[in-house]
Amino acid sequence: MSEKIEKRIKRHKRVRAKISGSAKTPRLSVFRSSNHMYVQLVDDTKSKTLLSANDIKIKAKGKIESAKELGKAIAKLAIEKKIEKVVFDRGGFQYHGRVKAVAEGAREGGLKF
Repeated sequence: MSEKIEKRIKRHKRVRAKISGSAKTPRLSVFRSSNHMYVQLVDDTKSKTLLSANDIKIKAKGKIESAKELGKAIAKLAIEKKIEKVVFDRGGFQYHGRVKAVAEGAREGGLKF
């Protein structure tokens, strides 16, 4: 494993030590690969993924636009399941660019965190 990935995992463990999701307020977990974004709502008390979405089928101009649309999509799915409040987990990534766009899209979609 490269040093860059090891550092991200170390940061993610530090973040996860402080936050966890429940059935009422699940954890909105974000993963950013070089090409795509993946998000999921996780109930950590039961270790279950409640919802998941990715930007593979989203048609948008650029990566940041598709990330914002992904945030809106997961928010729509969550509100359909009567989930309004979540805990944001940036996955050890910096909170800027695509990760920030997902958060902004989710907020615009109606999620509170």
